[in-house]
Amino acid sequence: MTSQSLAGVLGALVAAAVLVAAFVYGPLGQFGKPVKPAVVQQPMAAQPAPAAPAPRGPVVKEVPN
Repeated sequence: MTSQSLAGVLGALVAAAVLVAAFVYGPLGQFGKPVKPAVVQQPMAAQPAPAAPAPRGPVVKEVPN
């Protein structure tokens, strides 16, 4: 077997391995991949403001005279 035929056989094996890897891993990027449905995020419900504290009357302190 000459070196040229040996190189041809090894080249064919490498080419076959590359083709198998290309089919296994598929195309890179978005090309060829199924389209994912767009996820619509629901707007966050506004948190209700905390209730205002009950109004308090004037504070009366007893001051000694």
